[in-house]
Amino acid sequence: MKPALSRRWVIFTIASSSFVLSQFYRVSVAVISPNLISDLGLDTSGLSLISAAFFYAFALMQIPVALYLDSIGPRISMTILTLVAVAGSLIFATGESLSMMVIGRVLMGIGMACNLMGTLKLITLWFGPLRFGTLSAMVLSFGTLGNILATTPLVLVVTMIGWRTTFLILAGLNLIIALLFYFIVRDRPPESEPANLSDVVSVTLKETLSGIRELFALKDYWIISFGSFCRYGIFAAVQALWAGPYLMTVIGISPVATGNLILLMNVGLVVGSPLCGYLSDAILRSRKFPINAGLIGMVSILIVLANLKQGTSFMLLAFLFFCFGFASSAGQIMLAHIKERMPIERAGTALTGVNFFTMIGVAFFLQLLGSVMQSLYPQASLGADAFRDAFYLCAGFLAVTTFLYFFTSETVRKLPARHR
Repeated sequence: MKPALSRRWVIFTIASSSFVLSQFYRVSVAVISPNLISDLGLDTSGLSLISAAFFYAFALMQIPVALYLDSIGPRISMTILTLVAVAGSLIFATGESLSMMVIGRVLMGIGMACNLMGTLKLITLWFGPLRFGTLSAMVLSFGTLGNILATTPLVLVVTMIGWRTTFLILAGLNLIIALLFYFIVRDRPPESEPANLSDVVSVTLKETLSGIRELFALKDYWIISFGSFCRYGIFAAVQALWAGPYLMTVIGISPVATGNLILLMNVGLVVGSPLCGYLSDAILRSRKFPINAGLIGMVSILIVLANLKQGTSFMLLAFLFFCFGFASSAGQIMLAHIKERMPIERAGTALTGVNFFTMIGVAFFLQLLGSVMQSLYPQASLGADAFRDAFYLCAGFLAVTTFLYFFTSETVRKLPARHR
């Protein structure tokens, strides 16, 4: 095996590992929420702020990240930002106050903000366009491992060594990845063995601004952005935080069982994503229908969850949480929808814009639900009534999203056969 060929797979593995860690940090608060409440005396508002801080920082970093990757390169950018995440994990593990925990989560969000885009850029530079689709899908699949590790495995580890020690170990693992990244990864293969790179099309600032104006004038951009804001924001708010206290305090199940149910949400998402994509592309030849079906499914499940009582059977809960992840997976078709509504040279701008709203949506709903529950039920903010109103509120947002989405334009049926 040629040295450059061998090295590119090592680079792919290290970069993918950093994205797995990013996905883990996103949702790790859900199953340790009882520990945070007990150790720090948090209410729902404080708990939601801690969880949301990661996503605010992550979303706001997307614009500078794009500039860093192009000007500094992925090796230096990702190394420096990973070290920021190391500091965040250390602060989070040792924090004794709400403000310190928020600072730790903000630094984690900043530190993880580059991992997906940086990995995709490295794939482009080292492997070329013919493998990009397959390898980018592999990276996203690996990322799901981070979500899975933040469920039952995290519960078991925290039970054995405590949540603070767990995050200290994660800081050490993060540091090892940063060092490996700096000493092994290079932005490009040697000139003697160049990757099969496609021609880079450069655009002027005037053309970029023109593309942004064109995007902002498109009705569908705002509807799809709002749809992604609500769909992923609500799904991730439940996955990353609120499923944990809901299942443990309202339904009354154990932390391990809670981790298993959150794991099933991820399984539903993993199973549903390719199936919904295939249905949209090849069977239904529609973007709107599967997206709206998924949104309606999420609304229905949230209404059912709002009315469950303590003692609900685990099998029913397993079915509902799997279906919630499956229904949410249809929303990922929104990225294809917005890409097809713009000329190909504007697709990157459109996808970046929607992605910003997607990540901000998570922070918004994490904090909104915590604030509403604390405001309406200050003495029982983690009680059944609080969660009932929170789930009804989420269902209302998704119902509005579904209604608006009917006014978007269909795209797949208008595509030439070679694009299908």
